[in-house]
Amino acid sequence: MNIMVRSNRKLNHYTLFFLMIVILYSCGKTEDNEIPFTPDPKEEIPVEQMLVEGVDYFLPKIDLNHWKVTLPIGNPSEVKPPDILDYATNKVLQEFMYNDSTDGSLVFYTYPGSTTANSSYSRTELREQMVPGSNSTNWKFSDIGIMEGTLAVTEMSKDKSGDYHRAIIMQIHGRLSNEQRDLIGEDDNNAPPVLKIYWEDGKVLVKTKILKDKAVDDVEMLKTSSWKDDEGYFFSTPVGHEKFTLKIEASKGTLSVTLNGDETTSYKSDDLERWDVFENYFKAGNYLVTTDEGAFSKIKYYTLDVVHP
Repeated sequence: MNIMVRSNRKLNHYTLFFLMIVILYSCGKTEDNEIPFTPDPKEEIPVEQMLVEGVDYFLPKIDLNHWKVTLPIGNPSEVKPPDILDYATNKVLQEFMYNDSTDGSLVFYTYPGSTTANSSYSRTELREQMVPGSNSTNWKFSDIGIMEGTLAVTEMSKDKSGDYHRAIIMQIHGRLSNEQRDLIGEDDNNAPPVLKIYWEDGKVLVKTKILKDKAVDDVEMLKTSSWKDDEGYFFSTPVGHEKFTLKIEASKGTLSVTLNGDETTSYKSDDLERWDVFENYFKAGNYLVTTDEGAFSKIKYYTLDVVHP
């Protein structure tokens, strides 16, 4: 009797073990009798499998409602809001300002051609318009102005010596009021650019304006001839043809420029305190600083934001 009980118990253990094997095997199979693949969580997903947006095309994150663009053609030609919003289908703009949907950038292309009245160089460059379509409303340093953009200088021609040409990629440009213009006998509202940021041989160069004579009076200082460029500042980190970010911050008597959130050059001076007499506007894009035949440049902007808090 005792022997039979032990034998049945032993049989039951074997039976349960066999059934568990069958169940586990069945659960591990798919409908096609294949064991399902479980990816290694440490394995990197290829970049091409991560693309999404629209599907797999991308648009720049730039609001053009407060920008006009100047082109290297015509007298020169300009396109203002609201027309600039249709740049993708605007035949005047298509050669010079267009999307690269592979990386979500807005491309600015230019070459030596038509120039503005106060320059020898051509550009495909945006000009801030606080009131869309009008140049008359601008800002002063005491109003505070902040511009931040992510960009890349992807193509730049070279001169006969094999050195890269250079381009101005961002600016703060001064502007005379109508009263100031008439006071000094000028025929337009042009004032100096207090800030110019260059791409030069793969590095970022910052130049600001300083007074030639610190004792100049309040009327004479309105003249472009009263100002000159400072010595300039090169950021220590080269950017080459890669993407980088610049942030400009202007307030009364002070100015700063930051590269990639890491390195900042700052300015605070009596000259900047006096600069607050001028109106200003931001500029961004591709201002090619050469008249060499065959020269050209392509600059991509991925983001561009302006704030006047």
